[in-house]
Amino acid sequence: MVRCAWATSDPLYLSYHDEEWGRPVRDDDGVYERVTLEAFQSGLSWITILRKRENFRAAFDGFHLAKVAAYGEADVHRLLADPGIVRNRAKIEAAVANARAALDLPAGLSALIWKYADPDAPIPQTMADVPATTPGSVALAKDLKKHGFRFVGPTTAYALMQAIGLVDDHLADCVVRVGRRRAGA
Repeated sequence: MVRCAWATSDPLYLSYHDEEWGRPVRDDDGVYERVTLEAFQSGLSWITILRKRENFRAAFDGFHLAKVAAYGEADVHRLLADPGIVRNRAKIEAAVANARAALDLPAGLSALIWKYADPDAPIPQTMADVPATTPGSVALAKDLKKHGFRFVGPTTAYALMQAIGLVDDHLADCVVRVGRRRAGA
């Protein structure tokens, strides 16, 4: 079976690719988890984040927005001491600030982000056709920053768009995309 080239080097990549990447996530906590993980990935490989994902979930109370938004300095210190996650103060503080910003959004985080869905994005034929940013990711990053989010530049915003299904960047001959066509999705 043909898959997107990035998904074949590790079983975690394979599972993430086949079962999660590009599938719609619409609940605020689920979207917040992806925003947070994409921000922590900045400057690192995605496999590093996947390998630590369950530790992140435990450390950040399952990414429940209200719980993370209530974190204080003691929680930041607890997270900085947790070897199971990426211990970067700026990213940890951004995760807390982003939870607070998400709770301040009148329609919610998912509603804000899903305004940038691009169902008409071109179908990539090769990995070279997959952009790092798009005008939509630039606009999304600006909108998130306007609402107080941090660590959400255009590249991170585009990775988020891919991860939660705002765009479908599975290659044209990828088994996941082909399977969706066969299923009528």
